[in-house]
Amino acid sequence: MQKAMPVIVELGCGPRKRPGRIGVDQVKLPCVDIVADINKGLPFFSDNSVDEIHTNSLVAHLDDLSAFLQELTRVLKKDGKVFLFTPHFSNPYFYSDYTHKRFFGLYNFYYFVDQDKQLKRKVPTFYGNTRIEIESIKLVFTSPFRILNYGKKIFQAIINSHSAIQEFYEENLSRIIPCYGMEIIFRPDK
Repeated sequence: MQKAMPVIVELGCGPRKRPGRIGVDQVKLPCVDIVADINKGLPFFSDNSVDEIHTNSLVAHLDDLSAFLQELTRVLKKDGKVFLFTPHFSNPYFYSDYTHKRFFGLYNFYYFVDQDKQLKRKVPTFYGNTRIEIESIKLVFTSPFRILNYGKKIFQAIINSHSAIQEFYEENLSRIIPCYGMEIIFRPDK
C-alpha cells in the first residue's frame, strides 16, 4: 500500500509557490490553485486534513488573528504544523505597506498558548478557545545593505539563543536595532 502524499498548503502564495504545495491567494495568478479571501476562513479544507501550512507575510494583512488561528487549527491534522513568517513591529519597512493592518511582536501568538507554556512575561489567554503549541520563534535580522548583514547575523544568533534574551531585546533594544521579522513554527494544542 502506497503512503499518501502529505497535504501542504501555502497561504498567500502570491506569484510563487514551492512545487507540491496547494497555493491559496485572493488574486488569481498562474501558480494559485484556490482563489479565496482568507479572511473568510478555509472552507475548502475539511477538518484535520492538512499536514503543513506555510505562510509568508500574510498575517499582517488579515482582519482577525484569532479567527485565522482557529481555522488553521481546525484544518491541521493532530501532528500538523504551521510555518509562519511575519514582519516584526520594529521593521521600518513594515509601515511602507499600506495594506498592513496589524503589528506583530514576540507576545502576539502567546495569547493562544496555555499559561504554563508562556514566556517570562505572561499574557492573558481568556480571549478565545483556540490553543496552539509554539515549537519555536526566531527573530530575523537582515538588511538591504549587505555589509550590515554580517553583524546582524551574529546579533540574530545571540538574540535567539534564549527566550529571555528575545524578551529583553524586544523591550529594550528593538527601537535601536530593528528586527526584520519573526519565523514561528507551531502546531494545534488539541
